[in-house]
Amino acid sequence: MVPVPPEEQGTAAPSDDEARWRDAFRRATSSSWAVSIGAVILAVLAGSVMIAVTDPEVQKAAGYFFSRPSDMISAIGQAVGGAYAALFRGAVYDYRADDFATGIRPFMQSLTYATPLILAGLGVALGFRAGLFNIGGQGQMLASAAAAGWVGFAFDLPAGIHLLVAVVAGAVAGALWAGIAGALKAYTGAHEVIVTIMLNYVAFYLLSYLLATPGLLQAPGSANPKTPPMKDTALYPKLFGDKYALHAGFLVALGAVVVIWWLLSRSRMGFTFRMVGENPYAARVAGVDVRRKTVEAMLASGALIGLAGGTQVLGLITTGFGSDIDAGIGFDAITVALLGGSQPVGVLGAGILFGGFKAGGSTMQASQGIPIEIVLVVQSLIVLFIAAPPLVRAIFRLPQPGTRPTKAAKSAKDSKPAPSEKKGADA
Repeated sequence: MVPVPPEEQGTAAPSDDEARWRDAFRRATSSSWAVSIGAVILAVLAGSVMIAVTDPEVQKAAGYFFSRPSDMISAIGQAVGGAYAALFRGAVYDYRADDFATGIRPFMQSLTYATPLILAGLGVALGFRAGLFNIGGQGQMLASAAAAGWVGFAFDLPAGIHLLVAVVAGAVAGALWAGIAGALKAYTGAHEVIVTIMLNYVAFYLLSYLLATPGLLQAPGSANPKTPPMKDTALYPKLFGDKYALHAGFLVALGAVVVIWWLLSRSRMGFTFRMVGENPYAARVAGVDVRRKTVEAMLASGALIGLAGGTQVLGLITTGFGSDIDAGIGFDAITVALLGGSQPVGVLGAGILFGGFKAGGSTMQASQGIPIEIVLVVQSLIVLFIAAPPLVRAIFRLPQPGTRPTKAAKSAKDSKPAPSEKKGADA
C-alpha cells in the first residue's frame, strides 16, 4: 500500500469521474481559447466603463451621487445596457423589426464585413505558423484590389469566367507582393516586418498614382481618383438576393478555412511550415529547405490576403474604388489572427466577431450617440490583453498551460491498486 502523507490524511480521494472532469476543466482553461475569451470579456468590461464615463446622464447623476446613489446606478445601467443592446441589434438581430427577414439583415451585414477579415486573418495566421510576421496586409490588399478591379472593369469575358479570372488575378497580385518580402527575408536576411511596412507605403502611393492617371485605373472622363464600376459578369453573386449584401465571397472564405486547416494539420507542406516556424535550425538539419519554405509561406499568405482584396472590389464596393479600399482590414487581420490563436477555426470566429463590431458600431452610434471610437478602443484592448496572457490568466485565475494534473486527480490515480497488488489480493 502507498502511504498517505499526513497533510492528506482525512481527505477522501475523489472518484475517477470527478478527477476526470477536473482534469478536463484544467485542460480547457489552460488553453489559448480561454485566454482569447477572457481578453474579449475584459475588453468589453473596459468599454462599459468608458461608455458610462462619457454618458451625459451618468455625469449629471454623479453630481449628486451621495444624496441619491440609485440614480447614478440606474443611469449607468441604461447607458451600458442601451449601448450593447444597440450593438446586438446592429450586428446580430434587430428584434424591433417587423419580420424575421428584416430582423436578420444585421447578421448578414456582419458576415459580409467578416468575409475579408476571415481571408486576411487566415493569411496572417499562416505566416505566424511559419514564423513570419506578415504585417503587409494593407499593401497586399491594395495590390490585389488593383489587379482584380482592373480585370473586373477592363475585360469583356463570359459570366463565371470573368469572375474567376478577376479572383485569380487578385490572389496572384497579393502573393507576388508578399513574395517580395519573403524572398528578401530568405536570401538577404531582411526582416519581414520592416520590408512589409515599406511595401505598404509603396503600394499605397503606387495605387494613388494609377488612380490619378487617365488611361490607367482612373475612370474615363473623371477627375476623381476612382476606378470605373465593375462589370456585372465579374461580381460575386448575392447569396440571398438583393435584399442582403452577403455575397458568394463568404463561401470562398469558408472554403479557405477548410483548406488551411487541412494544409496545416494534414499535409506535408503544412508540417514543414510549422517546423520552420518552431525551429528553422532544426528544420534545416532535418533536410527542409528553409529559404524555399519561407518564400512559399509568404506567397500563400499573400494569396489569401489577395482573396480578401478581391472580395472588397468584386463583392462589396463594386461601383468603383479609391486608395482607401483596404478599409484598415490589413491591420485588423493581425488582431483576428491573434484572437483566433492562429488556428483556422479560431480565425473564422474572430472574423465574425469583428465583423459584428463593425456592423453594430454604426447602429450603436446612431441610436445611442456612443462614439464609434469606443468600438475601436474595445478592439485595441483585445489586442492588448491577447498580448499579455499572464495578465488574463491572473485575473481569471486560469491555470498555466502545461501544468501538472491537480492533486485530486493525481491522488485518485495513485489510490488505484497496482495490477500486482490486485492479483495478490485476489489470491
